[in-house]
Amino acid sequence: MLRVVISILIVCFPVALSSKSSAAEKPNIVLIFADDLGWQDCGFAGSDFNETPHLDRLAKQGMVFTQAYAAAGNCAPSRACLISGQYTPRHGVYAVGSTDRGPTERMRLVPIKNCGGLPADEFTLPKALKSAGYATGMFGKWHLDGPGGSKPQDHFDVVRVDGHGWNGREEKDPKGVFSIAAAACEFIEANRGGPFFAYLPHYAIHSGLQSRPATLEKFKQKTPGKQPSDPAVAACLADLDESIGIVLKKLDDLGLAENTLVVFTSDNGGTHVSQEPLRGKKGCYYEGGIREPMIVRRPGVVAAGTTCDVPVINVDLYTTFAAVAGAKLPTDRPLDGTNLAPLFAGATKLDRPAIFWHFPGYLDGPVPRGRDPLFRTRPVSVIRKGDWKLHLYHEEWQLDGGRAKLAENNAVELYHLAADPGEHRNLAVDEPQWRDELLDDLLAWIKRVPAPLPSEPNPQWDPNAKPTKSGKKKK
Repeated sequence: MLRVVISILIVCFPVALSSKSSAAEKPNIVLIFADDLGWQDCGFAGSDFNETPHLDRLAKQGMVFTQAYAAAGNCAPSRACLISGQYTPRHGVYAVGSTDRGPTERMRLVPIKNCGGLPADEFTLPKALKSAGYATGMFGKWHLDGPGGSKPQDHFDVVRVDGHGWNGREEKDPKGVFSIAAAACEFIEANRGGPFFAYLPHYAIHSGLQSRPATLEKFKQKTPGKQPSDPAVAACLADLDESIGIVLKKLDDLGLAENTLVVFTSDNGGTHVSQEPLRGKKGCYYEGGIREPMIVRRPGVVAAGTTCDVPVINVDLYTTFAAVAGAKLPTDRPLDGTNLAPLFAGATKLDRPAIFWHFPGYLDGPVPRGRDPLFRTRPVSVIRKGDWKLHLYHEEWQLDGGRAKLAENNAVELYHLAADPGEHRNLAVDEPQWRDELLDDLLAWIKRVPAPLPSEPNPQWDPNAKPTKSGKKKK
């Protein structure tokens, strides 16, 4: 079968700075963004089967965040949050494609409509960094150019993208990880005078799982450990890790590592293997769907070999990068992130009360230990405050009596993550004081943003109907 791959390479000269000293004051920034990588899929995060030596070394050189989150449970909305610095209700990207994914007759509410992507006039992270004199480059998966969205070249100086998989399915680089690394290295060398922002949003390890044949054969022969394992996942991840090592070596070879902030994380929870002890997988708002691996390295600023247990979320990266770059934040729109630089310097808390998630729609396909046998998630809003986490499910809240019926309508789930990170025990009835405090905070946030709640009953809903296939692909 003939495969057509379209590549776009857009090169612009970096913005000149007034002096070499001004460039030295601004760190270069490299953000490596994996796709569908689970919280403990990497070696540094606990896997005893997968092999990630380059990421393990990066972890030893920097700080590992043990409670890092994506701002959404799947790809496009998480990327929209990262690039815009805003929670989902501000930009309206809630899902990939649509928010009515699954059997319509089993949806109790008409979901809030989805936006296809970020518009070209959005003052995105790369635009903020460009305003501070940074050359900006993106190499990999954009995923924000649906209806109403924009192309990455509307935001970055240098762009190289293509269809899913970069080089089609070529044997030497079936997931495009080495092509992405090569393009990023070329950009880094061209802008070695700095400052620059290189964004590497990978296709790995999203389905389908591809890797070089020799890598796959190696893991097929390897004895499994105690952690969940899959040779195809391990091979895809190993190739990704090797490509990351190429980029890190380029920084070393050019003498740029000392003045470069490197961040590695993922867009949403894992999908290929169990995320236990965390509940669920990609697409839900239990911990397995939104908890991420995350490493930050900046020599001389971030102490090597350290960990941070403070909850952080990917909208924080916009605010953080702007702060270290000396970029001015937009005044015509709110940003939802918090500057993480104090944590890099050893602080043990941030000046914010809580973090939030909002998904007013439906995603098809159940998850392990999920709430629902049909959907990864139904409409839900979530708050994490300290060690407490509360889920507010819109169907029961809107249709089954709301707050007055909390004891019986199952609209709220409450978990104490320090004692129960796997969200096994719902404490909504046993801990009414904490339930009410978090619920009040969440409802106040919903009103303040505002975050739209679906309220129209679905006229096609039939609880006795046999679910039919929606025909929409799971992403």
